[in-house]
Amino acid sequence: MNQDIEIVICAGTTCHVFGGADLLLLEEHLPADLAARCRIRGSTCLGSCKDKTQGDPPFVLINGVLHQPEGINDLVEAIRLCAANLPTRE
Repeated sequence: MNQDIEIVICAGTTCHVFGGADLLLLEEHLPADLAARCRIRGSTCLGSCKDKTQGDPPFVLINGVLHQPEGINDLVEAIRLCAANLPTRE
C-alpha cells in the first residue's frame, strides 16, 4: 500500500515539554493497517507555538493540516480520520 499519509511531529522544546515527547513514540502505537500508509518524521520546530492563535502545543501536521492532539490515542484517531477521507488506492 502507498504511504499516502505524511505525519510531522514537532520535537521543539515547547512541544516536547507539553507532550510532544510521547507523540514521537507514535510508530509503536499505530495499528498495522495505518502504519503501512504513514510516513512519520520529527521536526525541530513547526513554528506554531509562536502564533497564539494556533492554540496550545504539542503540534502535529497530518498531510499538511495542523493538529493539536491531547495524547497518542488522540493522534492515532486523527490519523484514522485522515485515512478514511482519502481515496482508496488499488
